[in-house]
Amino acid sequence: MENSDKIGKIDIPKKAIYRLSIYHRCLQKLHDNGVDTVSSTTLARAAGVKPAQLRKDLAYFGQFGTRGLGYPVDILSTTIRETLGREHLQPVILVGAGNLGSALLRYHGFEKEGFEVVAAFDANPEATRARGVTIPVFPDSDLEEFIATKSVKLAILCVPVEFAQAVVNRLVAAGIQGVLNFSPIVLEVTPDVTVNNVDLALELEHLSYFIR
Repeated sequence: MENSDKIGKIDIPKKAIYRLSIYHRCLQKLHDNGVDTVSSTTLARAAGVKPAQLRKDLAYFGQFGTRGLGYPVDILSTTIRETLGREHLQPVILVGAGNLGSALLRYHGFEKEGFEVVAAFDANPEATRARGVTIPVFPDSDLEEFIATKSVKLAILCVPVEFAQAVVNRLVAAGIQGVLNFSPIVLEVTPDVTVNNVDLALELEHLSYFIR
């Protein structure tokens, strides 16, 4: 049976939660373009899924949309945003502010999607600040105290592979519940912690198969 995450009073499978995030991004673009309603076929095409899958995912909210008219863009976007817990900016920390970490810290698109990187941690914070990073950068020894004080639940992990497991152990012990992992390693965590892996080399390897 597929694992589920309980958000509010709705029990939604993790794969469906991922698709809801894609739907929300598509709806945001429709809103920006002044579109008021969208059909399941159009939204599904924009999200890269089949219309039947989209309708199944949106059925978690009960009866939604009007036959022949489609879904109201603003209402559906708000409903998904609230379900995903994006009513307010979600604080995030970043651990490992080397080249990749610093690039992520300079990215300004997180807030648009409902996330705020509030601090970074590195063994050499002075070097990170020298890269033009404006987000506060602290020594990694301050990690646990900051998480406890600020009640942060999400972390981005960009440390070298040999340190990744030890760092994630510290994060989980301090109260982190979700980790976006850029280190090319399968991390071992407790069942109540969710890890999403971003392996850039693996993604390129996958793409290379289709290159002729």
